[in-house]
Amino acid sequence: MPVLNKKGDDAVNEFNQYVKPVSLWADAWKRLRKNRMAVIGMWVVGVYLFITFGAGLLPFYSYTEQELLHANLPPSFKPAGSVAIVKLENRRVELANAIATNSRDDLKRDLERVNNEIDQIKFEISRDPIHNRVHILGTDSLGRDMLARTIYGGQISLLIGIVGTLTAGLIGIVLGALGGYLGGWLDNIISRFVDIMYSLPYMLVVIIIMAMFSDASNTTVVGIPLNILVLFFAIALVSWLTMSRIVRGQVISLKNSEFVEAARSMGAGSGRIIFKHLLPNTVGIIIVYSTLQFPSFIMSESFLSFLGLGVSAPYASWGTLVSEGVQGMQLYPWLLIVPATAMTLFLFAINFLGDGLRDALDPQSKNRN
Repeated sequence: MPVLNKKGDDAVNEFNQYVKPVSLWADAWKRLRKNRMAVIGMWVVGVYLFITFGAGLLPFYSYTEQELLHANLPPSFKPAGSVAIVKLENRRVELANAIATNSRDDLKRDLERVNNEIDQIKFEISRDPIHNRVHILGTDSLGRDMLARTIYGGQISLLIGIVGTLTAGLIGIVLGALGGYLGGWLDNIISRFVDIMYSLPYMLVVIIIMAMFSDASNTTVVGIPLNILVLFFAIALVSWLTMSRIVRGQVISLKNSEFVEAARSMGAGSGRIIFKHLLPNTVGIIIVYSTLQFPSFIMSESFLSFLGLGVSAPYASWGTLVSEGVQGMQLYPWLLIVPATAMTLFLFAINFLGDGLRDALDPQSKNRN
């Protein structure tokens, strides 16, 4: 068995050789780096978080600024004014052909409007800098930049995941640890409450709550729209239940271990044993489960927004952008492809990261790597 040398920073094995001790986290990080997909997922998640929450400091266009002359422009690296002119000229040719071949006199007003819009853009293109903008991912039906909409929409979606994860951590870990270690009537109360919450049709309850506050988008609390706060509350309502059961099971399996008995014999109280000895030994599975649960919160928000019960305009989330994109996907496919791709890449990345953390923090996986 390795023992510390006189300097206290190395250990000596049975062959009197000095070996540097490796902590649990250092060993886990070493094994995590061997998982290429997990490392790629970690970098992708980091880039998403940096770009999404640092969008205000980065040179992105406003996600609320509208320009109807640039409505539904396809992705392009050309100035928006030039792309809009090409689009309108194609439309003018279609209208002119329809009027000439099919005698569609009812389209003459549309043709006149298109001509006026072309003249307006050509007149403003050298005077208004908005026509020199480049929308590399296109625009929506109101002429808003899809790149900015997707990035700022990610803020709401990622915040949903963060709120759900923090709620699961703050409530589920504490209640699960207390119930698992103390047992008795407290454990019975917590367990029965968790059972009751599990028996409720969660998504139906959330839909009812969101429908009750569907008109609260104009009301703000601390600068945040009330319907977004209600969405946070609805997602966090039951996010801690599974975490509570997981932590409870881990604490029950560890509370009679030797290190707990040693701490109890030295006079340590229940609080110190729980938070200083038991929870640190369950932090691995807590991190792994939180990472794997994060995408489920984003998917729940996306489902609610797809039903029209999520974030309201002018705010957006990946769910609302996908919902809007579905309505015009045949004519303007980029409205669906852009937010759907952004959300899918993030979900894949965080799932790969969660799988890698599970293998890295699992002591049984040491022999497999």
